Amino acid sequence: MEICTIGGYEEVGKNMTAVKIGEDVVIFDCGVHLPALIKLQEREMPQPQYTEKMLRGIKAVPNDLILDDLGWRSKVRAIVLGHPHLDHIGAVPYLAQRYPNAEIIATPFTMAVLNSIIEDEKIVMRNKERIMEENTNYILKSQGKLKLEFVNATHSTLGCVFCVLHSKEGKFFYALDFKFDNHPVMGKPTNYRRLKELAQQGIHTLVVDALYSDTDRRTASERIARNMVEDAISFVRGRKTAFFITTFSSHIPRLKSIVDFGRKTNREIVFIGRSLNKYVNCAIKIGKCPFVKNIKLLKYRRQINSFLRKVEKDRGRYLIVCTGHQAEPGSILDRIVNGETDFRFKPGDHLIFSSSIIPVTENIMARKKMDTKLRKIGVRLQTDVHVSGHGGREDLRDLIEILKPKHVIPAHGSAEQEMPLIKLATTELGYILNKTAHMCTNGKVLRLQ
Repeated sequence: MEICTIGGYEEVGKNMTAVKIGEDVVIFDCGVHLPALIKLQEREMPQPQYTEKMLRGIKAVPNDLILDDLGWRSKVRAIVLGHPHLDHIGAVPYLAQRYPNAEIIATPFTMAVLNSIIEDEKIVMRNKERIMEENTNYILKSQGKLKLEFVNATHSTLGCVFCVLHSKEGKFFYALDFKFDNHPVMGKPTNYRRLKELAQQGIHTLVVDALYSDTDRRTASERIARNMVEDAISFVRGRKTAFFITTFSSHIPRLKSIVDFGRKTNREIVFIGRSLNKYVNCAIKIGKCPFVKNIKLLKYRRQINSFLRKVEKDRGRYLIVCTGHQAEPGSILDRIVNGETDFRFKPGDHLIFSSSIIPVTENIMARKKMDTKLRKIGVRLQTDVHVSGHGGREDLRDLIEILKPKHVIPAHGSAEQEMPLIKLATTELGYILNKTAHMCTNGKVLRLQ
């Protein structure tokens, strides 16, 4: 089994891993580096039409050209996507044409999100698509009789799976991203039964989300975030004050909680922003948007500007769910705070951030600047009304102890973020550095027995 750690092993984003068995190669994930895109958007107004060349130039996509050097590119049989976050699927529309014989395989929600990106960017994709449900398997069109299995997992959006490649060389287990949530707001808990069955059969290699491997905790259930949302909304006071909430647009379970408790305020609930529109419509398309009848969804700038003029005049009528929790340039919240709309925050208005700050410098600085402006105005802020979708140290310990893989490879972070998992594996779980526990960089090739 040969593994090429293409991207996501030195940063948060650009996740992409290739596995070669005999004359067959399977790619897992193909994501973008979001901070690089944010910088591009700041320079280019209006938003540019992205191209492969442009995105490679700013290092926003994985450097998969290494597969050309290895002679692997023509052998790629599939591009497998574990969940629909952009740091895992965002580069597919720009790089998949390099692999014309590769099927794109994903769960219904992930495929719906991918196709919405393709449609928005007016890209013609020639790769075949295959939708796989959770807890199913599929025989890949390959020389080596490879089988792909999707095992239900929990993260922070819909349709998240562990991806398992069954081969004559053993089972490759791809666990980006996950946490163990026994009480999800939507969907089922992790399929522990199947994990134990796979462990009994033997796992060759585990590539695992190590973003928060340095935190001595088990990441809390989304049920806890639901309680936090209920509590935060219950403290909103004033029938003549504006009320905004911002969260991750892909987090359909969180949006469900916001709507469920937001209805009790007797305000009209309106979603505004392009990415919210995208993800909610994808959930509607696959029949997994239980709150669709309780919201109004606005996408286009003219619609939104007209609506915000109404909010300015009748501040207590609406609960607005909007984009901008990372202070992204051009997001609804960014435009409002920077005075680019007819709505202005006033002292006593309410704003809930049902999110955390993604730990990269660009986001940290942008949110610091935004929060300072909001406090100066006198907006009543509630921040970090959130639980993470990424497992902590105890989640990682449990996964490794359940699966008992022969090899462990941390991913989805910088060396500083991944090293704690290596230490956990080598000091507590019996793995040996560079023999069974592997610290990787982008573009490295491992040949594992």
